[in-house]
Amino acid sequence: MERNNLTRPSEFILLGLSSRPEDQKSLFAVFLPIYLITMIGNLLIILAIRSDTRLQTPMYFFLSVLSFVDICYVTVIIPKMLENFLSETKAISYGECLTQMYFFIAFGNTDSYLLAAMAIDRYVAICNPFHYITIMNHRCCVLLLVLSFCIPHLHSLLHILLTNQLTFCTSNVIHHFFCDDQPVLKLSCSSHFVKEITIMTEGLAVIMTPFSCIIISYLRILITVLKIPSAAGKHKAFSTCGSHLTVVTLFYGSISYVYFQPLSNYTVKDRIATIIYTILTPMLNPFIYSLRNKDMKQGLTNLMHRVKCQ
Repeated sequence: MERNNLTRPSEFILLGLSSRPEDQKSLFAVFLPIYLITMIGNLLIILAIRSDTRLQTPMYFFLSVLSFVDICYVTVIIPKMLENFLSETKAISYGECLTQMYFFIAFGNTDSYLLAAMAIDRYVAICNPFHYITIMNHRCCVLLLVLSFCIPHLHSLLHILLTNQLTFCTSNVIHHFFCDDQPVLKLSCSSHFVKEITIMTEGLAVIMTPFSCIIISYLRILITVLKIPSAAGKHKAFSTCGSHLTVVTLFYGSISYVYFQPLSNYTVKDRIATIIYTILTPMLNPFIYSLRNKDMKQGLTNLMHRVKCQ
């Protein structure tokens, strides 16, 4: 199955994290709990926010949507990954591969736009607190939410349409644990100049837009906080941003390591880095936001108390 003269293969083979048969059950035992923890943790965040009136603010609204997107994000990748750990063929159909790639790109970019919306919310709350309610109103939140979904999905659709135009004449073995854009592109024997140019222009613009919003927001926050005379006031202002900054660092740090390099340099190390932002970051988000946030801690405590009383 490695060498065929195909323009469009009926299926790809996902090599996964390891090709050694003795590793498969161990990997299954590692990633199944990760998936369950991610699902339960993010679901608890959503339920806590929806059930506590004190958490009905723009920041927590975006956090609940982020948790929902993270659930979708890992569900696009991990179930197929778990299936392949127990399968001998490790096959994924051509259509299923493109579908997985579409939702992976869409949800991954939606994550970044939601992080940008949360950074804007923190900027307004700290730098313009007296007008926070009027600026971050329902209409503004809905607009930011619509942009956070529409731009990534249109971006993803463009890349899938370009990928569908490629021909595959050599190997159909993807050296990755899911259908990521770069590993699939390496299998193409046709010219993918247009695809690579699109990644480095339109793709870079889509990624850098929310990242720029985050950087600018936090620079403005830093300038404002440094003007606060008391150390306690500075600590209080920064404490509201700590969880968000931690998630942003994990997410963008691993993404930049994987994607901001030539296609030919895509290696095993990149697969490991991909695990951080595709699997570990969605799993850690509930812990980061709950352990470092008093309101979320109280919201989760109230939720558990209500569940026990029923």
